[in-house]
Amino acid sequence: MAFSLKRHKELKSSPIYFQGRGSAGAVMFLGTGSDVGKSIVTTAFCRIFKRRGIRVAPFKAQNMSNNSFVTIEGGEIGRAQVVQAEAAGLLPSVHMNPILLKPATGHGSQIILQGKVLGRMEAFDYHKYKPRLRKVVMESYNRLAGEYDLIVMEGAGSCCEMNLKENDLVNFSMAKAVNAPCILVADIDRGGVFAQIIGSFHLMTRKEKDLTIGFIINKFRGDPRLFSSGIDYIEKKTGRPVLGLIPYFQDIKIDSEDSVAVEEDKRPIKPAGPGSINIAVLRLPAISNFTDLEGLEREPDLVVNYLFQPEQFSGEYDFLIIPGTKNVIEDAIWVARSGWKKVIRSFVHRAGKVLGICGGYQLLGRSIMDPGGMESNLKEIKGLGLLPVETCLEEKKTVRKVTGRCLINGKRVAGYEIHMGKTNILSKRGEPFAMIHEPGKKRSWNDGCCVDGGQISGTYIHGILDSPGFRADLLNHFRKNKGLKLRESKYGRLARFHQYDRLADHFESHCDVNRILSYLE
Repeated sequence: MAFSLKRHKELKSSPIYFQGRGSAGAVMFLGTGSDVGKSIVTTAFCRIFKRRGIRVAPFKAQNMSNNSFVTIEGGEIGRAQVVQAEAAGLLPSVHMNPILLKPATGHGSQIILQGKVLGRMEAFDYHKYKPRLRKVVMESYNRLAGEYDLIVMEGAGSCCEMNLKENDLVNFSMAKAVNAPCILVADIDRGGVFAQIIGSFHLMTRKEKDLTIGFIINKFRGDPRLFSSGIDYIEKKTGRPVLGLIPYFQDIKIDSEDSVAVEEDKRPIKPAGPGSINIAVLRLPAISNFTDLEGLEREPDLVVNYLFQPEQFSGEYDFLIIPGTKNVIEDAIWVARSGWKKVIRSFVHRAGKVLGICGGYQLLGRSIMDPGGMESNLKEIKGLGLLPVETCLEEKKTVRKVTGRCLINGKRVAGYEIHMGKTNILSKRGEPFAMIHEPGKKRSWNDGCCVDGGQISGTYIHGILDSPGFRADLLNHFRKNKGLKLRESKYGRLARFHQYDRLADHFESHCDVNRILSYLE
């Protein structure tokens, strides 16, 4: 490596030591499977290393997620690398996630390469195409390695998918390319942790075993003393140390990487009642960018439920949010066939309030046209017909950061746009929702549409609910109607940095961080 962390104990308070440039060192967090917590572990260590004075950057060669974000360059990357960049004290860059796969059908994905759309491929075709992307992956890695001292890399899925190893870009092939020590993350909460770790280890090649320096066992519940013999067994069978046993936590709020918890109904339905603001989120089959809504869950008097069945939507709900979708055509068909269309229109007839974000905004309109077959073979599909707008899907993708003011309440809003298509207002009944512009640029334009003073609203602004003033005004409307205490919203994007410190504290308390650092020499 170009730098040494051997004296980290003496030098951790001296940031001057880590200010050199050149070829960075690296460490990689691999997983025994999907959703074991690799992203959270990587986020924690980005924060831990940053707090020790190391100039650190995250990197994931390839991510698969419909939960994306707009970077400083105006490109699109997975949300996990955005969180990791924030934990490292950096602005997100497309080079932190050079390949993003956005699943659009059961087999195919939209390919985002260094932030820009490359095209759409079926899974089998992409698997054969991957070797041609190695140069791009290494170009992005080397860009970061030339600017930072340590690159904290994240793998994808299981590191030992034997049928996919030949064309691997993101797991051991990446670790081998930069000679990165690897730590294998396992999830004890799902069961079978011994098989996860020992089985994965024995599927590794000799070189892969040499790179693997130890294990982190994530999501542990109970008394750790009862698992001491389990740690001994793992260490005896593998010859590698367990570097951390991380207790399960629920009170540290970090953006989720993808919609696994939403899609698999892992979030229980909370009771809705008169003492709370009750918000229903339509859990679309192709839901995307659901982190738009996570800020709501930190409000003390809100009940937020993701609903898939129309029967789950009761008269207790005050507000319905229709989130983004990766395939608005298919989800428009689902909304009609599932019975949601009738339920939503009935809710509006009872003066219920509705907000659609991005694809949800498109669904609220009269029609969605797809003349170029961007999402399906259908040329046009009817929407909910609640806003006097129509959308035409186009090949060119809009990806940009935006800021401005909501025209309903005058509050400042900020966020980003990621969408394919343009939406036009068709009648004077519909009014623009916001006036926005790109930061640092003068040209402004109208965004979205609303009717009846904002009873039904649609916007293309992802992250709009992270704007504290806008969110407070929106929620206080409901609080006033229900006789609840009016509140200010304290949680903006900056509030997340305290959560990164809490996450780092949690991991430092249960990991042998000094031992991990000792391997990075």
